[in-house]
Amino acid sequence: MESSAEKNKNREQKPVWKRWLKYQWIVRNIPFFLFLAALAVIYIYNGHYADKIIRNISKSNTELKELQYEYKTLKSELMFRSKQSELARAVEPFGLKELTSPPVLLTDSSEDDLAAGR
Repeated sequence: MESSAEKNKNREQKPVWKRWLKYQWIVRNIPFFLFLAALAVIYIYNGHYADKIIRNISKSNTELKELQYEYKTLKSELMFRSKQSELARAVEPFGLKELTSPPVLLTDSSEDDLAAGR
């Protein structure tokens, strides 16, 4: 029969990794393993969520640039069409012509009579 000293010696000779992989140790650490698994799932979800947000930001930036280009194009077209020479050319088919003499100021003669005190 082996003595207790020999049993302790046999236990000490077992590799360290075999001591860690005992059934009781695994069962005792199941909550920790579940916690690590939950962290892994959250980490993967966070990565996918970040990718989705980056794609949405990129799409929004592209749309914003397109709208800025459209705004600048329409603004320059409006500025071009609102020039005096372009307006004159646009209304020419309607028979309207540009004035060559300054406009005449019309006054109400009844207001002049009131101002003079009559």
